[in-house]
Amino acid sequence: MNITVLDKCTVTNGDVSLKPFEALGEVKYFDTVPPADIPAAIGDSEGVICNKARITAEIMDACPNLKFIGLFATGFNNIDTVAARERGIAVCNVPGYSTDSVAQLTFAFILRFATSIDKYSETTARGDWARKETFSYLSFPITELSGKTLGIFGYGTIGRAVAKIGRAFGMKIIAVSHRPMTEEGTTFVTRDELLRESDYLTFHCPLTDETRGLVNRETLALMKPSAVLINTSRGGVVEEEPLCEALNTGKIRGAGIDVLDTEPMREGHPYLNAKNICITPHVAWGSIEARTRLIDVIVDNIRSFESGGMLNRVENR
Repeated sequence: MNITVLDKCTVTNGDVSLKPFEALGEVKYFDTVPPADIPAAIGDSEGVICNKARITAEIMDACPNLKFIGLFATGFNNIDTVAARERGIAVCNVPGYSTDSVAQLTFAFILRFATSIDKYSETTARGDWARKETFSYLSFPITELSGKTLGIFGYGTIGRAVAKIGRAFGMKIIAVSHRPMTEEGTTFVTRDELLRESDYLTFHCPLTDETRGLVNRETLALMKPSAVLINTSRGGVVEEEPLCEALNTGKIRGAGIDVLDTEPMREGHPYLNAKNICITPHVAWGSIEARTRLIDVIVDNIRSFESGGMLNRVENR
């Protein structure tokens, strides 16, 4: 199979190899490509692999050899799956590859607020400790996670992985799931109970009509002033201006944010002037191990497709 790889720069800066693709056929690599230039980039390739590039019906029609679309992602809303199905083009995603990576960054945010480690490191680096007369200083709060309530909105694979880590720290786990379920060590509650009771509230849900704007002025008003909100799911789950207001007025203690409604972050974004916020540039998914798994699964998807299999096919969903 001749393959065009788009969005290469979103997956590797050289630290993860894409050479496994080259065992499948001739490969062309591109970084970000303007939408108008995507048909020319794909050319006569039979397969295209992309992350965020939009593959529309018009692009499919302009690339008549195209028969396989693979995603460097779990989500596939950038692909016109109806058009792909109508044209007999397979579309394959990669579910579950980043579970441990996302759970890990979630707890990096939680531990940052529990320990004030960034503030202690910053003040030590500027010489504060060297100027102290005593062996230690406690200028910033340090709290234990044991006994605190960890609220999880969205109890899929990632939510369960976060709960497992929380239990290891001795936290009380409460959760909201879109489907009825039970799990030892986790108490399932209503949305409002989750908001009211959580010391740390973390979101691991898809962006849907039901979850868009879930965090807003009304729901933030239900949270404890001591609570910390974590979002590593989708930016649209959180209304950004109300969150800034809640942080700047002390309605909640802090927020760890890895995703925005529009990415990349625009200059002058309100988060940049919010108090007690820790922002990362949509990297929760991006451990070396997760990206290596991602590439390996895409290779498996292509091999399955070529042998008539249905591994991770999503065009019929």
